[in-house]
Amino acid sequence: MVAPGGKHKRFFEVGDSDENKSDEGPKKQRKELDPDVEKRLIEAKVKALPQSNENTDTIKPKIRKYNRGERLSVKGLKDKKLKSQLKTKEDLFEKSALTAAKVEQWLLPSEGGALEADDGENTYDYTQEDIVKNVDISSAHKAFDLRLPDLGPYTIDYTHSGRYALIGGRKGHLAVIDWKTKYLMMETQVKETTRDIKFLHNEQFFAAAQSKYIYIYDKKGAEVHCLKEFVAPLKLEFLRHHFLLVSTNKAGVLHYQDTSTGQIVANYSTRLGPCRVLRANPYNAVVSLGHSNGTVTLWTPNMGTPLVRMLCHRGAVTSTAFDMGGSYMVTAGADARIKVWDIRKMQALHSYMAFQSTKSLDVSQKGLLAVGSGSTIEIWKDAFQVKQEKPYMKHRLFQNSTIQDLSFCPYEDVVGIGHTGGVTSILVPGSGEPNFDSFVANPFQTVKQRHEAEVHALLDKLQPQTIMLDPQKFGAVDKNPRKNLREQEEEEDESKKIQGQKKAKRKTKGRNKVGKRMAKKQLEAFGTKRSIIREQQQQQKQTKGALVKEREEPLPRALERFAS
Repeated sequence: MVAPGGKHKRFFEVGDSDENKSDEGPKKQRKELDPDVEKRLIEAKVKALPQSNENTDTIKPKIRKYNRGERLSVKGLKDKKLKSQLKTKEDLFEKSALTAAKVEQWLLPSEGGALEADDGENTYDYTQEDIVKNVDISSAHKAFDLRLPDLGPYTIDYTHSGRYALIGGRKGHLAVIDWKTKYLMMETQVKETTRDIKFLHNEQFFAAAQSKYIYIYDKKGAEVHCLKEFVAPLKLEFLRHHFLLVSTNKAGVLHYQDTSTGQIVANYSTRLGPCRVLRANPYNAVVSLGHSNGTVTLWTPNMGTPLVRMLCHRGAVTSTAFDMGGSYMVTAGADARIKVWDIRKMQALHSYMAFQSTKSLDVSQKGLLAVGSGSTIEIWKDAFQVKQEKPYMKHRLFQNSTIQDLSFCPYEDVVGIGHTGGVTSILVPGSGEPNFDSFVANPFQTVKQRHEAEVHALLDKLQPQTIMLDPQKFGAVDKNPRKNLREQEEEEDESKKIQGQKKAKRKTKGRNKVGKRMAKKQLEAFGTKRSIIREQQQQQKQTKGALVKEREEPLPRALERFAS
């Protein structure tokens, strides 16, 4: 029997029982043993016993993965206190690596899947029918088609736990589905043009960008709020860590609104016309906008001007997407090109050529890129760092429906497609994170857990001032505080000197009239003109003096007759 802490209780229990059964002779013999010899005997017996899971071949590479390098040798140290401190620290590092390896072994058991082709075959040749036949029943049920040809084109969105799906048709059809159990939670017809939909902090509320205003609905389809401050919205995005609803409209205005308090955080004009492309970076919550002149701008609610302005395409930008780490951005344009950008350098890495203009892009949790153009969707694997020659998967929609929107489902190997013929869900092996953290996103949370998660999210809400390109700089330690303090002090001293040089004006009666002020302005303008005229006169005098000096110099005899 092995104890939870890794100690072999059975060895010590058996030893005690043997001592109790034995006579007094062995007891006296044990007392006479040297402690070092006894320790060695115990270690030898422990080694002879079957080892625990900590030393198996499966966990050793995981321990190396979380290790912090080789153990420090403290043989040459004379300071006993420092020696003991370093020893305890190294022991703690080893224990932390061991516990992390155990967590990975027992709490992260699932591994991501992938398509593997045989010799002479390609993975993109496998159809959805082939994949559905070779997976388990629960996974096979995740691939389906909802044919709704009269109310499209459709847009689709998932909750951050991946349990619920929200679909919205252009002609006003809205529905919330527990898509794993195929249970229809809510369905309504708003009888108004709906351009975009987006879940808020959980499945209880969602926003819809309708023809005139943004409306907030609950899970039963009842209208909760109407945001009349923002007219003619086109695109929506929700920053769940900041509780900010971001939207753009036909006038090219970017709007930030706090959904927890209802306050308008920011309202900026892009001055680049209607904006139909809006996507948030999941790493730093910076928002990207795609414009009709081929530029992509990055915005935060703290600045009225874009942080970055990039010319990405020769035509209009049709879609943008970010990877989960926030290092790469993918853009698609009307010039039928898909470009991968490194945001850290603001540099294009490589580009792909599409057979027609791409309508929608999305990146999965595992870094797979989905490209929707026309009625075909292509999945690209490892497309950021290295330019790929072949796609990972391909799928063609039924009846040549045109793709409107794409969205990967979190924690599932599924991508949802909204198109003119309805909604389609296809299987993409290896796209989702196989292991979820129930404290971050729990697909099986109860009502009580949902309430607690909502309260914790409100308490941990980030302020809009924390949104920046490099969030690691926020709260960082200033390495040169003295230098910065000196510079601030010097600036304050200079400002004080400038203020001391200005004489205090005496305010007398009638000096502040409009005529007096106009006369003062005229005098000032005349004084500036006078100084300019004097400078010009001095320059003319200098040029004339230089000409006279040149004439005073004697000329050669051959040229004297021309000077007269």
